[in-house]
Amino acid sequence: MKSGNLTHKMKKSLLLLPFLFCLFFAGQAQQTGTIRGQVKDAVTEALIENVTVQVEGSTLNAQTNSNGEFVINNVPVGRVELSVSAVGFTRQLVKELLLASNKELIVPVYLVPAVTDLEEVQITAASPNLSGAKTSIQSITVEQVMRYPATFFDPARLAFSFPGVANTNDQANGMSIRGNNPRGLQWRLEGIEIVNPNHLANAGTFSDQATVNAGGTNMVSAQMMGSMNFLTGAFPAEYGNALSGVMDMRLRKGNNKEYEHTAQVGLIGVDLASEGPINKEKGSSYLINYRYSFTGLLALGGLSFGGESIKFQDLAVNLSFPNKKLGDITFFGMGGLNSNEFTFDDEEGTGPEFEKDLFAINFYGKMGAAGVTHSKTFSPNLLWKNAIVYSGLRNERTQEINPVSSYYLPSSNDVSNTSKLSLSSIVTNRFESGAGLKAGVYLTQTADSISSFQNDLVGDFSSMILQPFLQYNTSLGERANLTLGLHYLTYTLNSTSSLEPRANLGFMINAKSNLNIAYGRHSQLFSSWLYAGNSNLKPTLSDQFVLNYSTATGKSSSLTAELYYQSVHHDLSSRNQAHLVGVNLTEYVDPSSLVNEGEGRNYGLELNFNKYLDNGFFALANTTLYKSEYKALDGNFYESRYSGNYIFNITIGKEWEVSKSRVLGVNTRIVWMGGFRNYTIDLDASKLAMKTVFDYNSGLTEKRPDYFRPDIRVYLKRSKDKLNRMWSIDLQNVANYQNVAFDYYDAYQGTVITKYQLGMVPMLNYRWEF
Repeated sequence: MKSGNLTHKMKKSLLLLPFLFCLFFAGQAQQTGTIRGQVKDAVTEALIENVTVQVEGSTLNAQTNSNGEFVINNVPVGRVELSVSAVGFTRQLVKELLLASNKELIVPVYLVPAVTDLEEVQITAASPNLSGAKTSIQSITVEQVMRYPATFFDPARLAFSFPGVANTNDQANGMSIRGNNPRGLQWRLEGIEIVNPNHLANAGTFSDQATVNAGGTNMVSAQMMGSMNFLTGAFPAEYGNALSGVMDMRLRKGNNKEYEHTAQVGLIGVDLASEGPINKEKGSSYLINYRYSFTGLLALGGLSFGGESIKFQDLAVNLSFPNKKLGDITFFGMGGLNSNEFTFDDEEGTGPEFEKDLFAINFYGKMGAAGVTHSKTFSPNLLWKNAIVYSGLRNERTQEINPVSSYYLPSSNDVSNTSKLSLSSIVTNRFESGAGLKAGVYLTQTADSISSFQNDLVGDFSSMILQPFLQYNTSLGERANLTLGLHYLTYTLNSTSSLEPRANLGFMINAKSNLNIAYGRHSQLFSSWLYAGNSNLKPTLSDQFVLNYSTATGKSSSLTAELYYQSVHHDLSSRNQAHLVGVNLTEYVDPSSLVNEGEGRNYGLELNFNKYLDNGFFALANTTLYKSEYKALDGNFYESRYSGNYIFNITIGKEWEVSKSRVLGVNTRIVWMGGFRNYTIDLDASKLAMKTVFDYNSGLTEKRPDYFRPDIRVYLKRSKDKLNRMWSIDLQNVANYQNVAFDYYDAYQGTVITKYQLGMVPMLNYRWEF
């Protein structure tokens, strides 16, 4: 995707921004709103009554009823915090809540059972940890996605601010986690693995081919998001078929008391959402969202950017039907269409410049997912959860030589289809002693087909993936706890299996500090194109160790240090090309030449300081020092493609209450990280093949320059009785720093070309809530 022309077209509009902000500065009396929610046990999701919920810094409070529900009226609008306490549970302080005058603030709370008499306080934002992980986990809230700079309302882009995470290209939300290949990330929706839920899966890729788990932006609008857990290593036993990370997304339930609507217009697109009760007495609700891209609207008007027309649209819905006898039932669905059509636009009359200009290149993608979830608490100590989810994805890319070109290069037509039909059933039981047992199974039917003219590859196959798991946790005295787990994965396509033990030992040093050590063996299957050419490949294995220390450094801040080591086995490799291994692959290689004999290791230290928004100020600063290495045929270890060695992140922001109903915010993020590494391009072989040919018999000797990018976000919020509005502008790479994307051999120019990532990208947005 290109942004230069977009930046040029926006300059005049940006000059108007100060005047638009000034329209809001008029006095108004303070408004009030309502906060309500439901409090549940974090382990069994049992409803908890007689819980005290208090607005911090005030006398406003409420007690939960027999349904675990609370309501606090007449709360002044703006930033609020909730203190939640109950006998037998750890007190929780919920930060970073934003109350608007015309919308109810609905806060789901999950309390953790207390195991000690120490006065421990759990500080959190409004996204509970539903994974049970004690290490290597970050919780993401919608409020953070809307507040952090240059996320473009995509949770994956917010994850770039976390330790150990390196963005692989500005044009997309792909990420390398702890030096692993980006394909190691798994996306989940409502607890089930799904196909790639991102628009424009070819965005920013080396070969313009679709990736397996990334794209230009997520298909699920931030307005649909509920709790999100982002895991980066040594996962609990219920997580399988993932190597580097898991993005576990849960949809938000709509308001079951009042009708509320949101409209958003900006350079991402037009975003419309509506929610409300289906039956107020029974508590059922709906939530629906539709989005159409801004570039798609321009394309409908005949405008393109350098001959490139980019479009996407998506629709999502979540229906909730709580029932005391049957349990909570939800029906959900989402789908998206996207396209990227390119035809050389010779505006200057100088003719083609690059190989791409010789072609008409079209990329089309569509994805859909739908499912049903069921959750039933039979007693305060017994929970049963079930889900059935279908997800499917189709990507098609055509490349035809431009009729006006006299230069010959081969055309291509690549089509891939993949689908997953998954069923899960999980039982959680807490014994009288306080120990807990969680057991379940995931059963997935997969269907894949691929036809690649460019790579002379055709395949059509289906299979089953069975993943049962078991996890037991218990206290070891008042201050220590132990979790033991076991995950099993079997793949019927080639009758391979993996038995994966998991463990976590935790120790509470004092009321503010904790120490945890975790271990997990993890495996992941490969992409369909690899199995289409070589069905004998076994899943890659990774033994992961994490030592975690965390401490509260204040009422709203914490410091975390994690030391990790990962030992990788059964990675892809070649017996005749010394440095061809799976961790380095971003391009197509002949699957029939690959074997499962690759080895590697990743190790590093992550330091993370997090200060939740408090008194108008927040900060997230982290440092990652790491190495990612692979073993070549000579038996020695070499640094891999994603071994940048260091990542430095700082995100800070400040809000000012301009008046009783207006808030001005300025946030910035700065990232500096070591450059990735590249194979040397064999120029003679590339000229002969008329495409990029890498030298896999040499190590990744070329290291890119360091990556540096500053982002800034400015927003102004105004709250009225029946309407909330927010103006915002994001400037990604505000310094217009030139970061290298990749090198490739250009057959038209006959030489190696360096491609760069995005320069400064402005994103103006206007949001209404009513």
